[in-house]
Amino acid sequence: LDCMHCHTSSGRYRFTDPAKANRACLPCHQERVDKVFEHSHHPPDGDGNTCIGCHMPMTKFARMNRTDHSMRPPTPAATIAYKSPNACNLCHNDQDASWSDEQVRQWHTNDYQKPVMQQARLIQAARDQDWSLLDEMLGYIQADDHDEVFAVSLIRLLRVCDSDKKWPVLINALKENKSPLARAAAAEALDGYLTGDSATALLDATIDKYRLVRVRAAGALAPVQPERLRDETYRDNLKAATNEYMAALNAHLDDDISHYNLGNFYSSRGDYQQAIKSYQNAIRLRPDNIMPLVNIAFAYNATGQNKEAEKSFRRALQIEPGNAAVYVNLGMLLGEVGKIEEAHKAFEKVLELDPNSAVAAYNLGVILAKDNPNESLRWSRKAYQLDGDEPKYAYTYAFYLYQSGMTEEAIEILQQMIDREVPYPDAYFMLGKIYEQKGQLHDAMRVYTKGAGNEKIPENQRRIFSQWIKNKQEDE
Repeated sequence: LDCMHCHTSSGRYRFTDPAKANRACLPCHQERVDKVFEHSHHPPDGDGNTCIGCHMPMTKFARMNRTDHSMRPPTPAATIAYKSPNACNLCHNDQDASWSDEQVRQWHTNDYQKPVMQQARLIQAARDQDWSLLDEMLGYIQADDHDEVFAVSLIRLLRVCDSDKKWPVLINALKENKSPLARAAAAEALDGYLTGDSATALLDATIDKYRLVRVRAAGALAPVQPERLRDETYRDNLKAATNEYMAALNAHLDDDISHYNLGNFYSSRGDYQQAIKSYQNAIRLRPDNIMPLVNIAFAYNATGQNKEAEKSFRRALQIEPGNAAVYVNLGMLLGEVGKIEEAHKAFEKVLELDPNSAVAAYNLGVILAKDNPNESLRWSRKAYQLDGDEPKYAYTYAFYLYQSGMTEEAIEILQQMIDREVPYPDAYFMLGKIYEQKGQLHDAMRVYTKGAGNEKIPENQRRIFSQWIKNKQEDE
């Protein structure tokens, strides 16, 4: 099935004649078209007796009224669970979704809604950033019989997931998935995660059969200078894919998003002056879009132009005054330049907008540490409670506990980090020092030994642990 089956080259629909409406589904669905009343359960002279009436209802999407091109059967169960529109109630607006669900279940003994609901459950959880279903999401992406569009949606939604479990699955999707759309989404999701395995997979993808995959791989590899690659083949392939990527971005210079993406490319390369020019072009074309305003602020900050950076963040907030993420970045900038009171207000505003912002609570804890240690400890505790898996929050809370004389509480948190083998060297150093000061050298030795053996910790840090152990053994 392709677009031209139903549409002319100019986009007009071919089957507007009511008497010929169901020919759109021929020749594949001949039997159902011949017996449409038995299949649709609707009167012959009504919209419910046309194939698109039930399978392609008119819905609102992307700020437009358009027919639903997923072509799925009506799924009122999704309306009940997720408020999604369904074909039944778009016509039978005097009934509710429960009535519609009862009708389709009477007509069809097989529960055709079940797989759709299972997919929808995973999508909704990912949208809500509920990663308790992460294993199921990753399993779905890897399943041989997955729906391509659902798998791509999950890959895109996983970009904000902090779990390291996702990386092997995304790398494998880039390498093995049969769908170029899925491979392209995986390449894009690997942006910002350049390891040996991911970089190799992305470099291999620069010669993918489909240009979409090649340019997405080139975008993710933007921080990699081709000249620094030892392998000549990889170097040439990356240059070619990058040229394709740049050509695509420069093909639509009347499009603000093209300039925005160019800015992102130059920022990844560390060419902040060129990035600023590209973001300025994007802002000029679309002054109400906050994305280039935020990213140009980062570029200004990288070049020491912090006054301009602050102006850009504040301009973004004039457009979206309820954007907590912009307030977070503004607060961090203000703290960096020493405007502590203003930073304090910015982070308080974040927590007003999003009471569960661990990053705002953490930063409040840090900026209040000097003048108000009690408040600092309170906010550090909140950050830890909101996101105890973030090593920085756990360590900082333990540090302030220790400073406040609550040594045993600090030990408990640090020990939990080490038991989980969290690759955060400062936690090992701090707990080891606490044990040394308490004269518990055996416990300190145990901590440093675990640090030396944790291969996730940088090698230079592990050598420090090993040297301490060696020195103590020699002293004994």
